[in-house]
Amino acid sequence: MDTFIQQVINGLVLGSLYSLIALGYTMVYGILNLINFAHGDVLMVGALTALTSILYLKAQFPEMPGWLLLMFGTAVAIPVCVAVSLLIERIAYRPLRNAPRLAPLITAIGVSIVLQTVAMLIWGRSYMTFPQLLPEAPIMIGGATITVTKLLVIALSGLIMIGLMLLVNRSKLGRAMRATSENPRVAGLMGVNPNYVIAVTFAIGAALAAVAGVMIASTYSVAHFYMGFMPGLKAFTAAVLGGIGNIPGAMVGGLLLGLIEALGAGYIGDLTGGVLGSHYQDVFAFVVLCAVLIFRPSGLLGERVADRA
Repeated sequence: MDTFIQQVINGLVLGSLYSLIALGYTMVYGILNLINFAHGDVLMVGALTALTSILYLKAQFPEMPGWLLLMFGTAVAIPVCVAVSLLIERIAYRPLRNAPRLAPLITAIGVSIVLQTVAMLIWGRSYMTFPQLLPEAPIMIGGATITVTKLLVIALSGLIMIGLMLLVNRSKLGRAMRATSENPRVAGLMGVNPNYVIAVTFAIGAALAAVAGVMIASTYSVAHFYMGFMPGLKAFTAAVLGGIGNIPGAMVGGLLLGLIEALGAGYIGDLTGGVLGSHYQDVFAFVVLCAVLIFRPSGLLGERVADRA
């Protein structure tokens, strides 16, 4: 029972991270019908920017508390990621809005490679250690353990997702986003500026990616130029699982995927004598993706994208 609770906790941590990243995918797809495969690399930029900021501030003020350093690093990472994402949207995606769907897709992959290369030139190819800024003493929950960092990941992710739902469903900006998603031309006739709404959507997704990048680096104590690829791919899987373009679906899909990975790696690892253990947990994400695409292509909660024909 203790092992099960531990795996559930690990799954919730993973799922919370996947959900935050998946929200960026699903928001952009809901408005533009575009899969922004560079989104995971925006996460990487955020993590490395935060690490650089934290190391600099730590060298200047050695006695500064860890939680304040973490807040500072996140506060620096968010505007950097937003600026990068807005630049990508303006230069790479906006000129291709009316192009065939394959062109933006190829462009997104190209932007991803460019971001990885630039990050490699700035921060190098080596793995960088992200300092432990929060207390490492484990907290006991029902016989299982969880650290303050992981507890913060779950709590902060939940608060951010609730805040995003309120923004989309209760605010003027949210109504503009929904209108642009339904039909950008008609929304423009009603006084909505589609270019502004799309840019804000990219900015919100980038801010979420920055927070997720700092959380991943803080949880696993490592950051490097390639760290955004696999979380980005799994978050895309989570978005498809929940229903691409569906914000609640991205949250549910992320949490489910995290739980499937954690429980699958644990129990299937035990059944196979460790042959298919945690080292093979990435397999479960893509098995889920294949199953969803075969049996329910619209996702668990359904795809929410307007027909603009």
